[in-house]
Amino acid sequence: MTTEIDYYELLEVERTADAGVLKSAYRKLAMKYHPDKTGGCADSEAKFKAVSEAYEVLKDPQKRAAYDRFGHAAFKQQQQGGGGGFHGGGAGGFSDLGDIFETIFGQGGGFGGGGRQQQRRGADLRYDLEITLDEAYHGKQTEIEIEVSAACDSCEGSGAQPGTGAKTCHTCKGHGQVRAQQGFFVVERTCPSCHGAGKVIESPCRSCRGEGRVDKPKTLPVNVPAGVDDGTRIRLSGEGEAGARGAPAGDLYIFLHVKRHALFERDGTTLFCRCPVSFTTAALGGTIEVPGLDGVRHAIKIPVGIQSGKQIRQRGAGMPVLNGRGQGDLVVQIDVETPTKLTPKQKELLEAFRETETGEECPASTGFFGKIKDLWGD
Repeated sequence: MTTEIDYYELLEVERTADAGVLKSAYRKLAMKYHPDKTGGCADSEAKFKAVSEAYEVLKDPQKRAAYDRFGHAAFKQQQQGGGGGFHGGGAGGFSDLGDIFETIFGQGGGFGGGGRQQQRRGADLRYDLEITLDEAYHGKQTEIEIEVSAACDSCEGSGAQPGTGAKTCHTCKGHGQVRAQQGFFVVERTCPSCHGAGKVIESPCRSCRGEGRVDKPKTLPVNVPAGVDDGTRIRLSGEGEAGARGAPAGDLYIFLHVKRHALFERDGTTLFCRCPVSFTTAALGGTIEVPGLDGVRHAIKIPVGIQSGKQIRQRGAGMPVLNGRGQGDLVVQIDVETPTKLTPKQKELLEAFRETETGEECPASTGFFGKIKDLWGD
């Protein structure tokens, strides 16, 4: 089955279906396509995995919200082995059919399981970092301080009192799971004594109380590359919450937020600014200077007769391309400013100009009033 098939169509439910409807639909389809009922048919097994994948996503409110918004693209990075993100392992992380059945029903399906559960890595963490547009342009080396669960120094993350260790669980004999017969299924459940670890700690560490981790402050260096945008995510692998009893740590994700700039607005790699010019400069043309984020004063040539709202593009004066080569552009929007305070001499000159107007100086106005005259017939 292709993963591009809509998850709601796979489960044969409406997009508004609640948790109860989803679970009922999945159980019906899972029993229909279960390999034990279809004689090991490859197509049925593929269908079973597909509907299980769909249910795994839609039963989780966060994953379902992500799927409703972004579709399959929300999980493609994880399915391709990208690892990371705050949505956990994604929909494609099942090692076999037994993993699927245990995830959905809370029990194994008798498909060759029985091994000890894998250590669960620590949780991923999020940190929000605010930067200026100048820092987004040039990049930045900074440090952040967080408090995070780290491996206990006393027991070195084992969770056992120094000098002692974990012992094999007597309930499951170290397998991490216990079996029971239910109809034609051999059901495997997580061992209630060791919680799937296969071992128990009789003398827990006093510092971490057997968890193998304690909360500690930590200072981390962060490299903000040039060209980042608002919402850019930086991943620090292994800097998240430590896993219990020596399990791998999660990742730390830094979300960047760019402050609003006093002069520039941004759209991707393009910078925008609005520049007022006098009506004489607009009429006669000229040159203005606009300071760029690169520290250069960019000379913007104003053509004769430019109109308000006209945009002038300065190539290569915008934001740098993130993790690439080249620069975006700077777009300057011209706002022609009408003077509000005139000296007597200036008024005299403008009156003299008005007396010499022929109408050809402002073709748009001439055309507009000509249309009005034709419309009114007067």
